[in-house]
Amino acid sequence: MIAIGGAMPAHGQSPTKKVARSRAHPDSTAPQKAAVAIAVVPPIPTLPGALLPANRIVAYYGNPLSTSMGVLGELPPQQMLNKLAATAAEWTKADSTHPARPALHLIATVAQGHKGADGLYRARHSDSLISKVAGWAEQRGWLMFLDVQVGWSNVPAELPRLIPWLKKPWVHLALDPEFAMYDGRIPSKKMGTLDARDINYAIDMLAKIVDQEHLPPKVLVVHRFTVDMLTNWRLIKRDPRVQVVIDMDGNGTPSGKTQIYKLIITRHPVQFTGFKLFYHLDHPMMPIADVLALQPIPLYIQYQ
Repeated sequence: MIAIGGAMPAHGQSPTKKVARSRAHPDSTAPQKAAVAIAVVPPIPTLPGALLPANRIVAYYGNPLSTSMGVLGELPPQQMLNKLAATAAEWTKADSTHPARPALHLIATVAQGHKGADGLYRARHSDSLISKVAGWAEQRGWLMFLDVQVGWSNVPAELPRLIPWLKKPWVHLALDPEFAMYDGRIPSKKMGTLDARDINYAIDMLAKIVDQEHLPPKVLVVHRFTVDMLTNWRLIKRDPRVQVVIDMDGNGTPSGKTQIYKLIITRHPVQFTGFKLFYHLDHPMMPIADVLALQPIPLYIQYQ
């Protein structure tokens, strides 16, 4: 399966290059129709104000400077915002037991196919761009996620600059292992990976923010569609101040996506699960009812 991303514009410049993103099929040696037992995750306390599991988050992903990275930038802002409101309403209608909370999922640090000025194969979007998208969310009482693709950088180096935004109770965090190239390869040429220590760094940082600012729990989304994208997942911390969502990324057919969900997400639980839908690259895009039939039922839905 192939998805198309874009080389990220640095500090407000226009996108100039597209980068192919390879998304692997399930292991061909795996039984394609065998039932997959749902691994049981020991419960942890749900603190007051926690978004999950009482709600479902429905997010639009992308970057306003690129029309090729997701619906957030593909459509004019007002049209995109109206569409997200309608989409969230559809999810609430389909499952009223988990009211949908709309969210804007901004790629704040974007991997790119060239070194850039600092040689780290990633571009950091400006505070002014983050502020613009944050304004769209805040005006509507919506959520916002800041997505980080580290390239040749690393999680501890990239997250501190986002702390002022993460101090806001409605702003949350996401990490994308696909573009974490700790072995010196070029982003998008090979699959990247993050380890439990990277996730735990983010958890500790978010938990500290929650304590210092007296905030409700934060949500941390981690994208995943292969086993190797997230190593040592069993060592990921379980902290009630940070709700971890493993989001099944990847485009394709409904049967292929369902199989990947079973093999990668159901068999490797952490806490909560998510599912990504592509408006143009899924063939066809799965109906809401089919996504709700997955086990465990995803509580984070992302549209690209």
